[in-house]
Amino acid sequence: MNSHRPAAPIALTVVIIAAQLMFLGMNGSQASNSLEALSEEQLAFANRFSAFLDRMDALYFGRIEELNGGLDSVTKTMSSEYSDYDIKVARGAVIEKGGRTLNITKKPTRSFQRDNLWSRYYLLDVHPESPLVGMLHAAIVIQFFPDDTATIGGFLDVLETANREEDLAYMKQAMDRVYEKYGVDPAPYRKLSREGHDEDDPMSTDNSRRRKTTKVGGSFYLAPLMSVTEKNFSFMTEAYETMLEAYLTVVERRMNDPYTDQDLAAQDAMRKNWLEDRFFSDPFTTSVTPYEAWSLYSLPPEVKF
Repeated sequence: MNSHRPAAPIALTVVIIAAQLMFLGMNGSQASNSLEALSEEQLAFANRFSAFLDRMDALYFGRIEELNGGLDSVTKTMSSEYSDYDIKVARGAVIEKGGRTLNITKKPTRSFQRDNLWSRYYLLDVHPESPLVGMLHAAIVIQFFPDDTATIGGFLDVLETANREEDLAYMKQAMDRVYEKYGVDPAPYRKLSREGHDEDDPMSTDNSRRRKTTKVGGSFYLAPLMSVTEKNFSFMTEAYETMLEAYLTVVERRMNDPYTDQDLAAQDAMRKNWLEDRFFSDPFTTSVTPYEAWSLYSLPPEVKF
């Protein structure tokens, strides 16, 4: 029975090259002028969403620092034709790799998308050292459009590994309470999390190598996306925070538990499945986002073939 991997090489400390607030001020005409174009109600939601993201960043990296006994992290900003990226990645003994990206969309990448006035896409991909806890994929996106409409969506789920049933039940029950509080049926969102879109859907992808989720959370990319109302905004932000906190609680619960070679094999399969999902299933990864960006914040620390 194994309780530890061979020690990894000590990562070099990298100087932080940009802070999030500085990044949000980059490409200023696009970001600032778009805010000015929002209605009073939209502006209020945009400000609340920005505050929410600040809180999630503090929660996420604060817990990683506690679990890892320090915060060894690197930040990077980059731009493509379609988006600006603010990326931060932390590495350590308990959370082997914890990635975050904050994207600002500059123009649509698909025919079914629209130009927007203001948008934020926030994503966490978490790869714990323990094979008893699957990786977390947690995304949330908000968009405001020139016709005074707005949408909110996202993805919250844990991938299959040598998960412990009591841990999955704990996270599922935490999410169930949020679903019930807002009167939302979890069934279609959990189905979409595992199965993906139908072939005749415009957002359909190659599902043969799709991520294998535990369906404790849900995919909130069900078409049409939720409009930005008080109920939907509160539901999505509370669901996001609930899933993140429940997941990190499970990571802490299992961080010192022993595991077997069979458990490690399950983790290896999960990490390979995630790599395949990135390359073959998700249309916004390899075809839109620069490899230098998505590989940094999303890929596992190790993949075996």
